[in-house]
Amino acid sequence: MSTAVPHAPAVPRSRKVRRAAVSGFFGSALEYYDFLIYGSAAALVFGKVFFPNAGATGTLLSIGTFGVAYVARPFGAVLWGHLGDKLGRRLALMLTIGLMGLATFAIGLLPSYASIGVAAPILLVVLRLVQGISAGGESPGSTSLTVEHAPDDRRAYYAGFSMSGMQLGMALGSLVFLPLTALSEQQLHTWGWRLPFLLSGVLTLVAFLLRRKLEEPEVFTGLRERASLPIVTLLREHWVTTLRVAVCSTVNVMGTIFTVFALAYATGPAHLSRPVMLAVVSLGNLGAVVAAPLVGRLSDRIGRKPVFVAGALGSGLSLFVLFGAIDAGNLPLVFAAGVIGMGVFAIMPVGVGAAYYPEQFPARVRYTGMAVGLMLGLLASGFAPALAQALSEGRSTWHPTVWICAGVAVLASVAALAGPETHRVPTENLGRR
Repeated sequence: MSTAVPHAPAVPRSRKVRRAAVSGFFGSALEYYDFLIYGSAAALVFGKVFFPNAGATGTLLSIGTFGVAYVARPFGAVLWGHLGDKLGRRLALMLTIGLMGLATFAIGLLPSYASIGVAAPILLVVLRLVQGISAGGESPGSTSLTVEHAPDDRRAYYAGFSMSGMQLGMALGSLVFLPLTALSEQQLHTWGWRLPFLLSGVLTLVAFLLRRKLEEPEVFTGLRERASLPIVTLLREHWVTTLRVAVCSTVNVMGTIFTVFALAYATGPAHLSRPVMLAVVSLGNLGAVVAAPLVGRLSDRIGRKPVFVAGALGSGLSLFVLFGAIDAGNLPLVFAAGVIGMGVFAIMPVGVGAAYYPEQFPARVRYTGMAVGLMLGLLASGFAPALAQALSEGRSTWHPTVWICAGVAVLASVAALAGPETHRVPTENLGRR
């Protein structure tokens, strides 16, 4: 007499999409917490800790290492995109979160240049590269998975939680440095800066445990045929879409200029206090935490393109106001421009892009397409602070940087307008020609 083995109860779709959204929230929070604390440390500390003999160019070299991770991101995009499109989104996402957390924690344990010489900055760059490789698949994978689980009329809303987590991570990355400003220079440069990196272990554990409960989307598991080499299929059949997404994602330049260069400029040539600027960055990012899913919901109703373009152009204009207020020492206007620029305008194209970018690719290359397109565009974001620092070095000016940002905003808007409007396309039909 045989005994039937009961099947595990099916997980309702609503629970799957909530799990995906929450996982994306915490995963993106970790990714951008890690990236923001590195950016803050690069602007405030790393010049003296790892490049003490570089003199006035120490800060430039330090901020330059911030951009190194963005060079590694496209390689990570190919790696994680291949795994995600071949073996599953869940596996790739568990690996990316673990690698990111380990690299960040290890940075907090690095000896200084004074302890081991040139090996210190070399190890810093190596770990920064590891961060970049892991980040190459984190947000593309989490947003692709969320979009595939979500109802057709709420894809951007749920994908927006990944971007909300991103902004929370950036806010935490700024806030965690606030109490450290009370330390003496010696305390900050010896052990104080290490604490934010070591604390990343908590976020890593939470995100990893959440990832274990994820399920693969039906639109992926139901594929009749998966691409043998997703990157080859992508470049052969979807290169125009990949290029368009890359140009759209250059709009993220606004965020790194807000959070890295504005911090270095304001606390350097403009002589504003560190706590003030860290508070501006934190409040702006906290505003974006709330705004990201709301922006997504708005684009679910009226379309991706109008929300993207309004945010891109608005964030470019906000930078002129912010830096003008910094020069004038007008603190109320600094706070207003920073919070509105980051918490409203800058998050609009980023929040919409979380759904708009993966929606432009078919399921069999969606992870790879989203990852490669996004990471190529983010190269501009990674090196924007170093370029801005170089342009201002010796002249203490922000004008060339902000005019370049305005040009980027226009270019990204044109690319977005050239793409398809996807907010009413059923999930199973996304990416079809």
